[in-house]
Amino acid sequence: MKRIFSEFKEFIIGGDVLDLAVGVVIGSAFTAIVTQVVEGLITPLVGWFVAAITGTRDLESSLSILDWSPTPGVTFQFGEIVSAMITFILTGFILFIIVKAANKAKRTQEEEAAAPVAEDYLAEIRDLLRQEQGLPVETNEETQSEETNESEEQTDSKNTQT
Repeated sequence: MKRIFSEFKEFIIGGDVLDLAVGVVIGSAFTAIVTQVVEGLITPLVGWFVAAITGTRDLESSLSILDWSPTPGVTFQFGEIVSAMITFILTGFILFIIVKAANKAKRTQEEEAAAPVAEDYLAEIRDLLRQEQGLPVETNEETQSEETNESEEQTDSKNTQT
């Protein structure tokens, strides 16, 4: 039982759950902002446009043109559907821009990490000097196998000393 609690604690403290929680909170706040932009800016603009086309002066009545009531008491509110679709499209587009920017930043960071370091340049210079002197040039595989052998020898010597 103690093991389960320790695993759960590790799971909760791990970055994934916290990142997810932060994402949900930020997402809900972002949705509220987009909803306010649609309700406070875009819906009145659509109403103003519809009012200009229909010739009405009241924005409320101009938006109600999009509603349909086949019988009294039953109203299909297409204006609300249009508003929800605009909210969805704006939210999706803004999230797309954010994800695209994050991916670009991540790609740039990976490219910087993969950029050659001073040791790579020094190895190239060493190889060029060896070629000029007619000496054999070490390949990357040979260097890595030598480093592995050296580390194994050091480990073996430490094990025999203890």
